[in-house]
Amino acid sequence: MKKQKKSTFSLTFIIFTILVLIATGIVFGGYRLLYAPNFQANRITYVYIDQNKDFDNLCKQLIDSAQCSNIDNFKQLASILDYSQNMRTGRYAIEAGTGNWALLNILRRGQQTATRITFNNIRLKEELAKRLAEQLMIDEKDILSLIDDPDYCSLLGFTTETITTFFIPNTYEVYWNTSAEKLMERFGREYKAFWTDKRKEKADAIDLTPAEVAILASIVEEETAMADEYPIVAGLYLNRLKQGIPLQADPTIKFAVGDFSLQRILFKHLEIESPYNTYKYTGLPPGPLRVASIKGLDAVLNYMRHHYLYMCAKEDFSGRHNFAVTLAEHNRNAERYRAELNKRKIR
Repeated sequence: MKKQKKSTFSLTFIIFTILVLIATGIVFGGYRLLYAPNFQANRITYVYIDQNKDFDNLCKQLIDSAQCSNIDNFKQLASILDYSQNMRTGRYAIEAGTGNWALLNILRRGQQTATRITFNNIRLKEELAKRLAEQLMIDEKDILSLIDDPDYCSLLGFTTETITTFFIPNTYEVYWNTSAEKLMERFGREYKAFWTDKRKEKADAIDLTPAEVAILASIVEEETAMADEYPIVAGLYLNRLKQGIPLQADPTIKFAVGDFSLQRILFKHLEIESPYNTYKYTGLPPGPLRVASIKGLDAVLNYMRHHYLYMCAKEDFSGRHNFAVTLAEHNRNAERYRAELNKRKIR
């Protein structure tokens, strides 16, 4: 009898031990599948899911960027949760030590992290659309279809020529998968924030609209690379506008010709028929030559008061300019510059 009890106890113990081991294995396996750190990058990394929603591409990113320790475990849990059929676009942050469950919760809920975008030194709308598309999931054609649409531009208060004055170069936080329309709304908020009552009052004081301020700022920035000259050049062109004198700004000729690399403006260039030819037509051109920077915009609004009407690049090719009040003085400056051009064989 004692022998039978001992045998029964032994069997029970063995079964219990096996069950404990099985349970431990299940718990450990579940922990590894759900919660164990599976992404070992030593800093926050990002994965991108575009409109194609390719699960294999996501897994490759997890291996290459987030240093996934066990991609099979991730795939197994993703399969259980049917994630590959319910992927959401976006840019997602992965912290070191993140487990599969935590990451899949972020991915399934679309809890993406905003990205910072910038755009500077932009001349044409095509360049702007391309720069934005390089930083976002958006297609540059989607942006161009809006800013080339006269009706859409009109709704914003612009024309297709002035629409680039709507963009204030800054650093923006937006979601990577934002649409073209939502992106324009974001730019609209920045535009309104920039054009405060104080800035509008300064624009009114010089008899310019915000768009015209941006057009003039674009000419100023194309005319000189020296930021400390911005207010001087702005004042010079404002003097010309007030007196009804054509701006005669060489950068507008380059824009009209379609060649910003021109080093020497010739008489044949001055004859080109274009509303951007400020040698032929007085006043501002119909649109900007570039997306003006905040520094350029503020230089126009806070222009330097002086009597200069003329400017010419310095003959030392420093990028700076000689300014003049009279035509005779300007001609002397121009002659020195032309002589240096000839000396350097720049034609």
